[in-house]
Amino acid sequence: MRRVVGVADMAVSNNPEEVLITFSLGSCIAVIIFDPVAKVGGMLHYMLPESSLDAEKAKQNPSMFADTGISMLFKNSYHLGAKKENMIVKVVGGAQILDQDGVFNIGKRNYVAMRKIFWRNNVMVAAEHVGGTVNRTVRLEIATGRVTMKVGGETEVEI
Repeated sequence: MRRVVGVADMAVSNNPEEVLITFSLGSCIAVIIFDPVAKVGGMLHYMLPESSLDAEKAKQNPSMFADTGISMLFKNSYHLGAKKENMIVKVVGGAQILDQDGVFNIGKRNYVAMRKIFWRNNVMVAAEHVGGTVNRTVRLEIATGRVTMKVGGETEVEI
């Protein structure tokens, strides 16, 4: 059973039948978490680094921003029995797609915001595939915690 995590969206699951997937990550970042003990996984697809850019939008949709979305992702996984000390964290995205001249650097800013949050909260990243100028699609199998990624038209690979 496939559950699509859209742009500015998040999903958490303990259903071994589910596969979480998000498509066409450009400057957005997907944070994928999995607790192998509790068999709980989640995925966040956030667009922007800081909720202070638009406090009203952040209230309506915390998944849009790194600072509000990441904390919500972890908290929702804890409600299903996950524990921070067991968490395997993977990160995908943060490309520079529509901003070839680097004027806005949204992908880089998204990545830096995430890293600051992880640093402050003592969260280690097990694997990442970030930057560049390519779109990525990523999926998480809740039954196994396996994370696979497809870059552009290439073959899917495990990360």
